[in-house]
Amino acid sequence: MNHKQISIQKVTYSYAGNGWQLYPASFSLKPGEIAGIIGPNGSGKSTLLRIAAGIIRPSTGKVIVAGKDMADMSRREIAASVGFLPQDTGGYLDYLVEEAVAMGRFPHLKGAGFLCPHDISVVERCLIETDTEAYRGRSINQLSGGERQRVMLASVLAQEPDLLLLDEPTSALDIHHQVKIFTLISELVQTGIGAAVVTHDLNMASLFSDRLLLMKQGKIICRGRPEEILNKDILHESYGEGIEIMQHPKNGRPMIFPASVSNRNRDRVYLSPC
Repeated sequence: MNHKQISIQKVTYSYAGNGWQLYPASFSLKPGEIAGIIGPNGSGKSTLLRIAAGIIRPSTGKVIVAGKDMADMSRREIAASVGFLPQDTGGYLDYLVEEAVAMGRFPHLKGAGFLCPHDISVVERCLIETDTEAYRGRSINQLSGGERQRVMLASVLAQEPDLLLLDEPTSALDIHHQVKIFTLISELVQTGIGAAVVTHDLNMASLFSDRLLLMKQGKIICRGRPEEILNKDILHESYGEGIEIMQHPKNGRPMIFPASVSNRNRDRVYLSPC
């Protein structure tokens, strides 16, 4: 096993009281790849990622990080290898943006916990990479949802982890920042980081992922390259009818569109006020 690899081995999980369960699931994440995790709402994507990050412990099975059982690792050890960005980035205390990003250096701090020049340079780089340096002196609770999401990504990147686990990292972002964040993830992966990204945006998943895991009702139902997974038969089975697939004009990757769009607004007659 690569020393930077994370391996999820036949993990299961159930939530008390609602009957939902994650069935035995296995996958590995290696350096130098983006694994997109897709599927309809309630399919178990976030649960699987939270297990991989050590946020919740599986009912059965185990997670191996850098050759160690995650159950035997401290939070500092896990954070030194695995960076996790949750779907919900709200509820933080009233820290300044620069302070919130600096907290990502926690697993690397020595002694009294003060930032050294290297730590400061890492924080600065992460602010620039996520386009958040202009907010550095602002309270994190004064930011929009999309701005806060980018700040928390900067904090995760400041950990300098070997593996990134990102739960819908672009859900609150405009199209330009969506592309910028996925491009940044791609550039990081080229340096030897592995990234698993949960996303509902099938087009971003298609454009940037090396492979996809498709989940439904608590199970990984198939895995493979985007062009293998994003076809009508598989998507109709998972998401239902009403999906059209075309090829991206530049790279040929599959692009997903709704099969029909209502024309009800196109034929309206708008009268000028008297």
